[in-house]
Amino acid sequence: MKLTNIASLDPAITSTGRKGLSGASASDKRMWDEMQSDWESFAIESESALIVAMNNDQPIARENDLTGMEDYSGTEKEIKSKARIKQNFFRRAVLSAYNYRCCITGLAIPELLVASHIIPWRTDERNRLNPSNGLALSMLHDKAFDIGLITINDDMTLRVSDVEHSGEDSFYKIAIKYYENKPIDLPEKFPPLKEFLYHHRQHVFRG
Repeated sequence: MKLTNIASLDPAITSTGRKGLSGASASDKRMWDEMQSDWESFAIESESALIVAMNNDQPIARENDLTGMEDYSGTEKEIKSKARIKQNFFRRAVLSAYNYRCCITGLAIPELLVASHIIPWRTDERNRLNPSNGLALSMLHDKAFDIGLITINDDMTLRVSDVEHSGEDSFYKIAIKYYENKPIDLPEKFPPLKEFLYHHRQHVFRG
């Protein structure tokens, strides 16, 4: 019931005609506004709350989600620990929204999926942890998206760059070119924002 109360505050839900429940409190509204305005602080606080609730002093994450952070100490430990918490929050939020399936191919093996940033992590600090700045992609399509080989149109169909010509590469044809103009699978929540997709087309895509 609490989640359905909070759902009444979500425009992505109310715009479809659904209303949620009417019991959202002032604290629910403050939480929603905080989440929308500062995803980074919200991610750290929510993950920390989960850790306490689960009686666990380690970030809740799969072992293979993030690596290379095992040996650190002091201030560096705190910085890397927060980075791990934030990246884990973004990964779980994005992949769960897409039901742990690649939005292009439908691949449903979590170990082969990436929560890919639409506007790169280094470019937009404010939206680094905004799940609407993410897509669930296979590792292959994440890399193709990252280097600008593919992008997403405003109508949520895939566009493939004409700059790259792979000749008779049969794998390229079936793994990438095949999906050109096909619609992506949209998430249950946190749909990709058109302004983020526009930025990717303008600044990353090899159009």
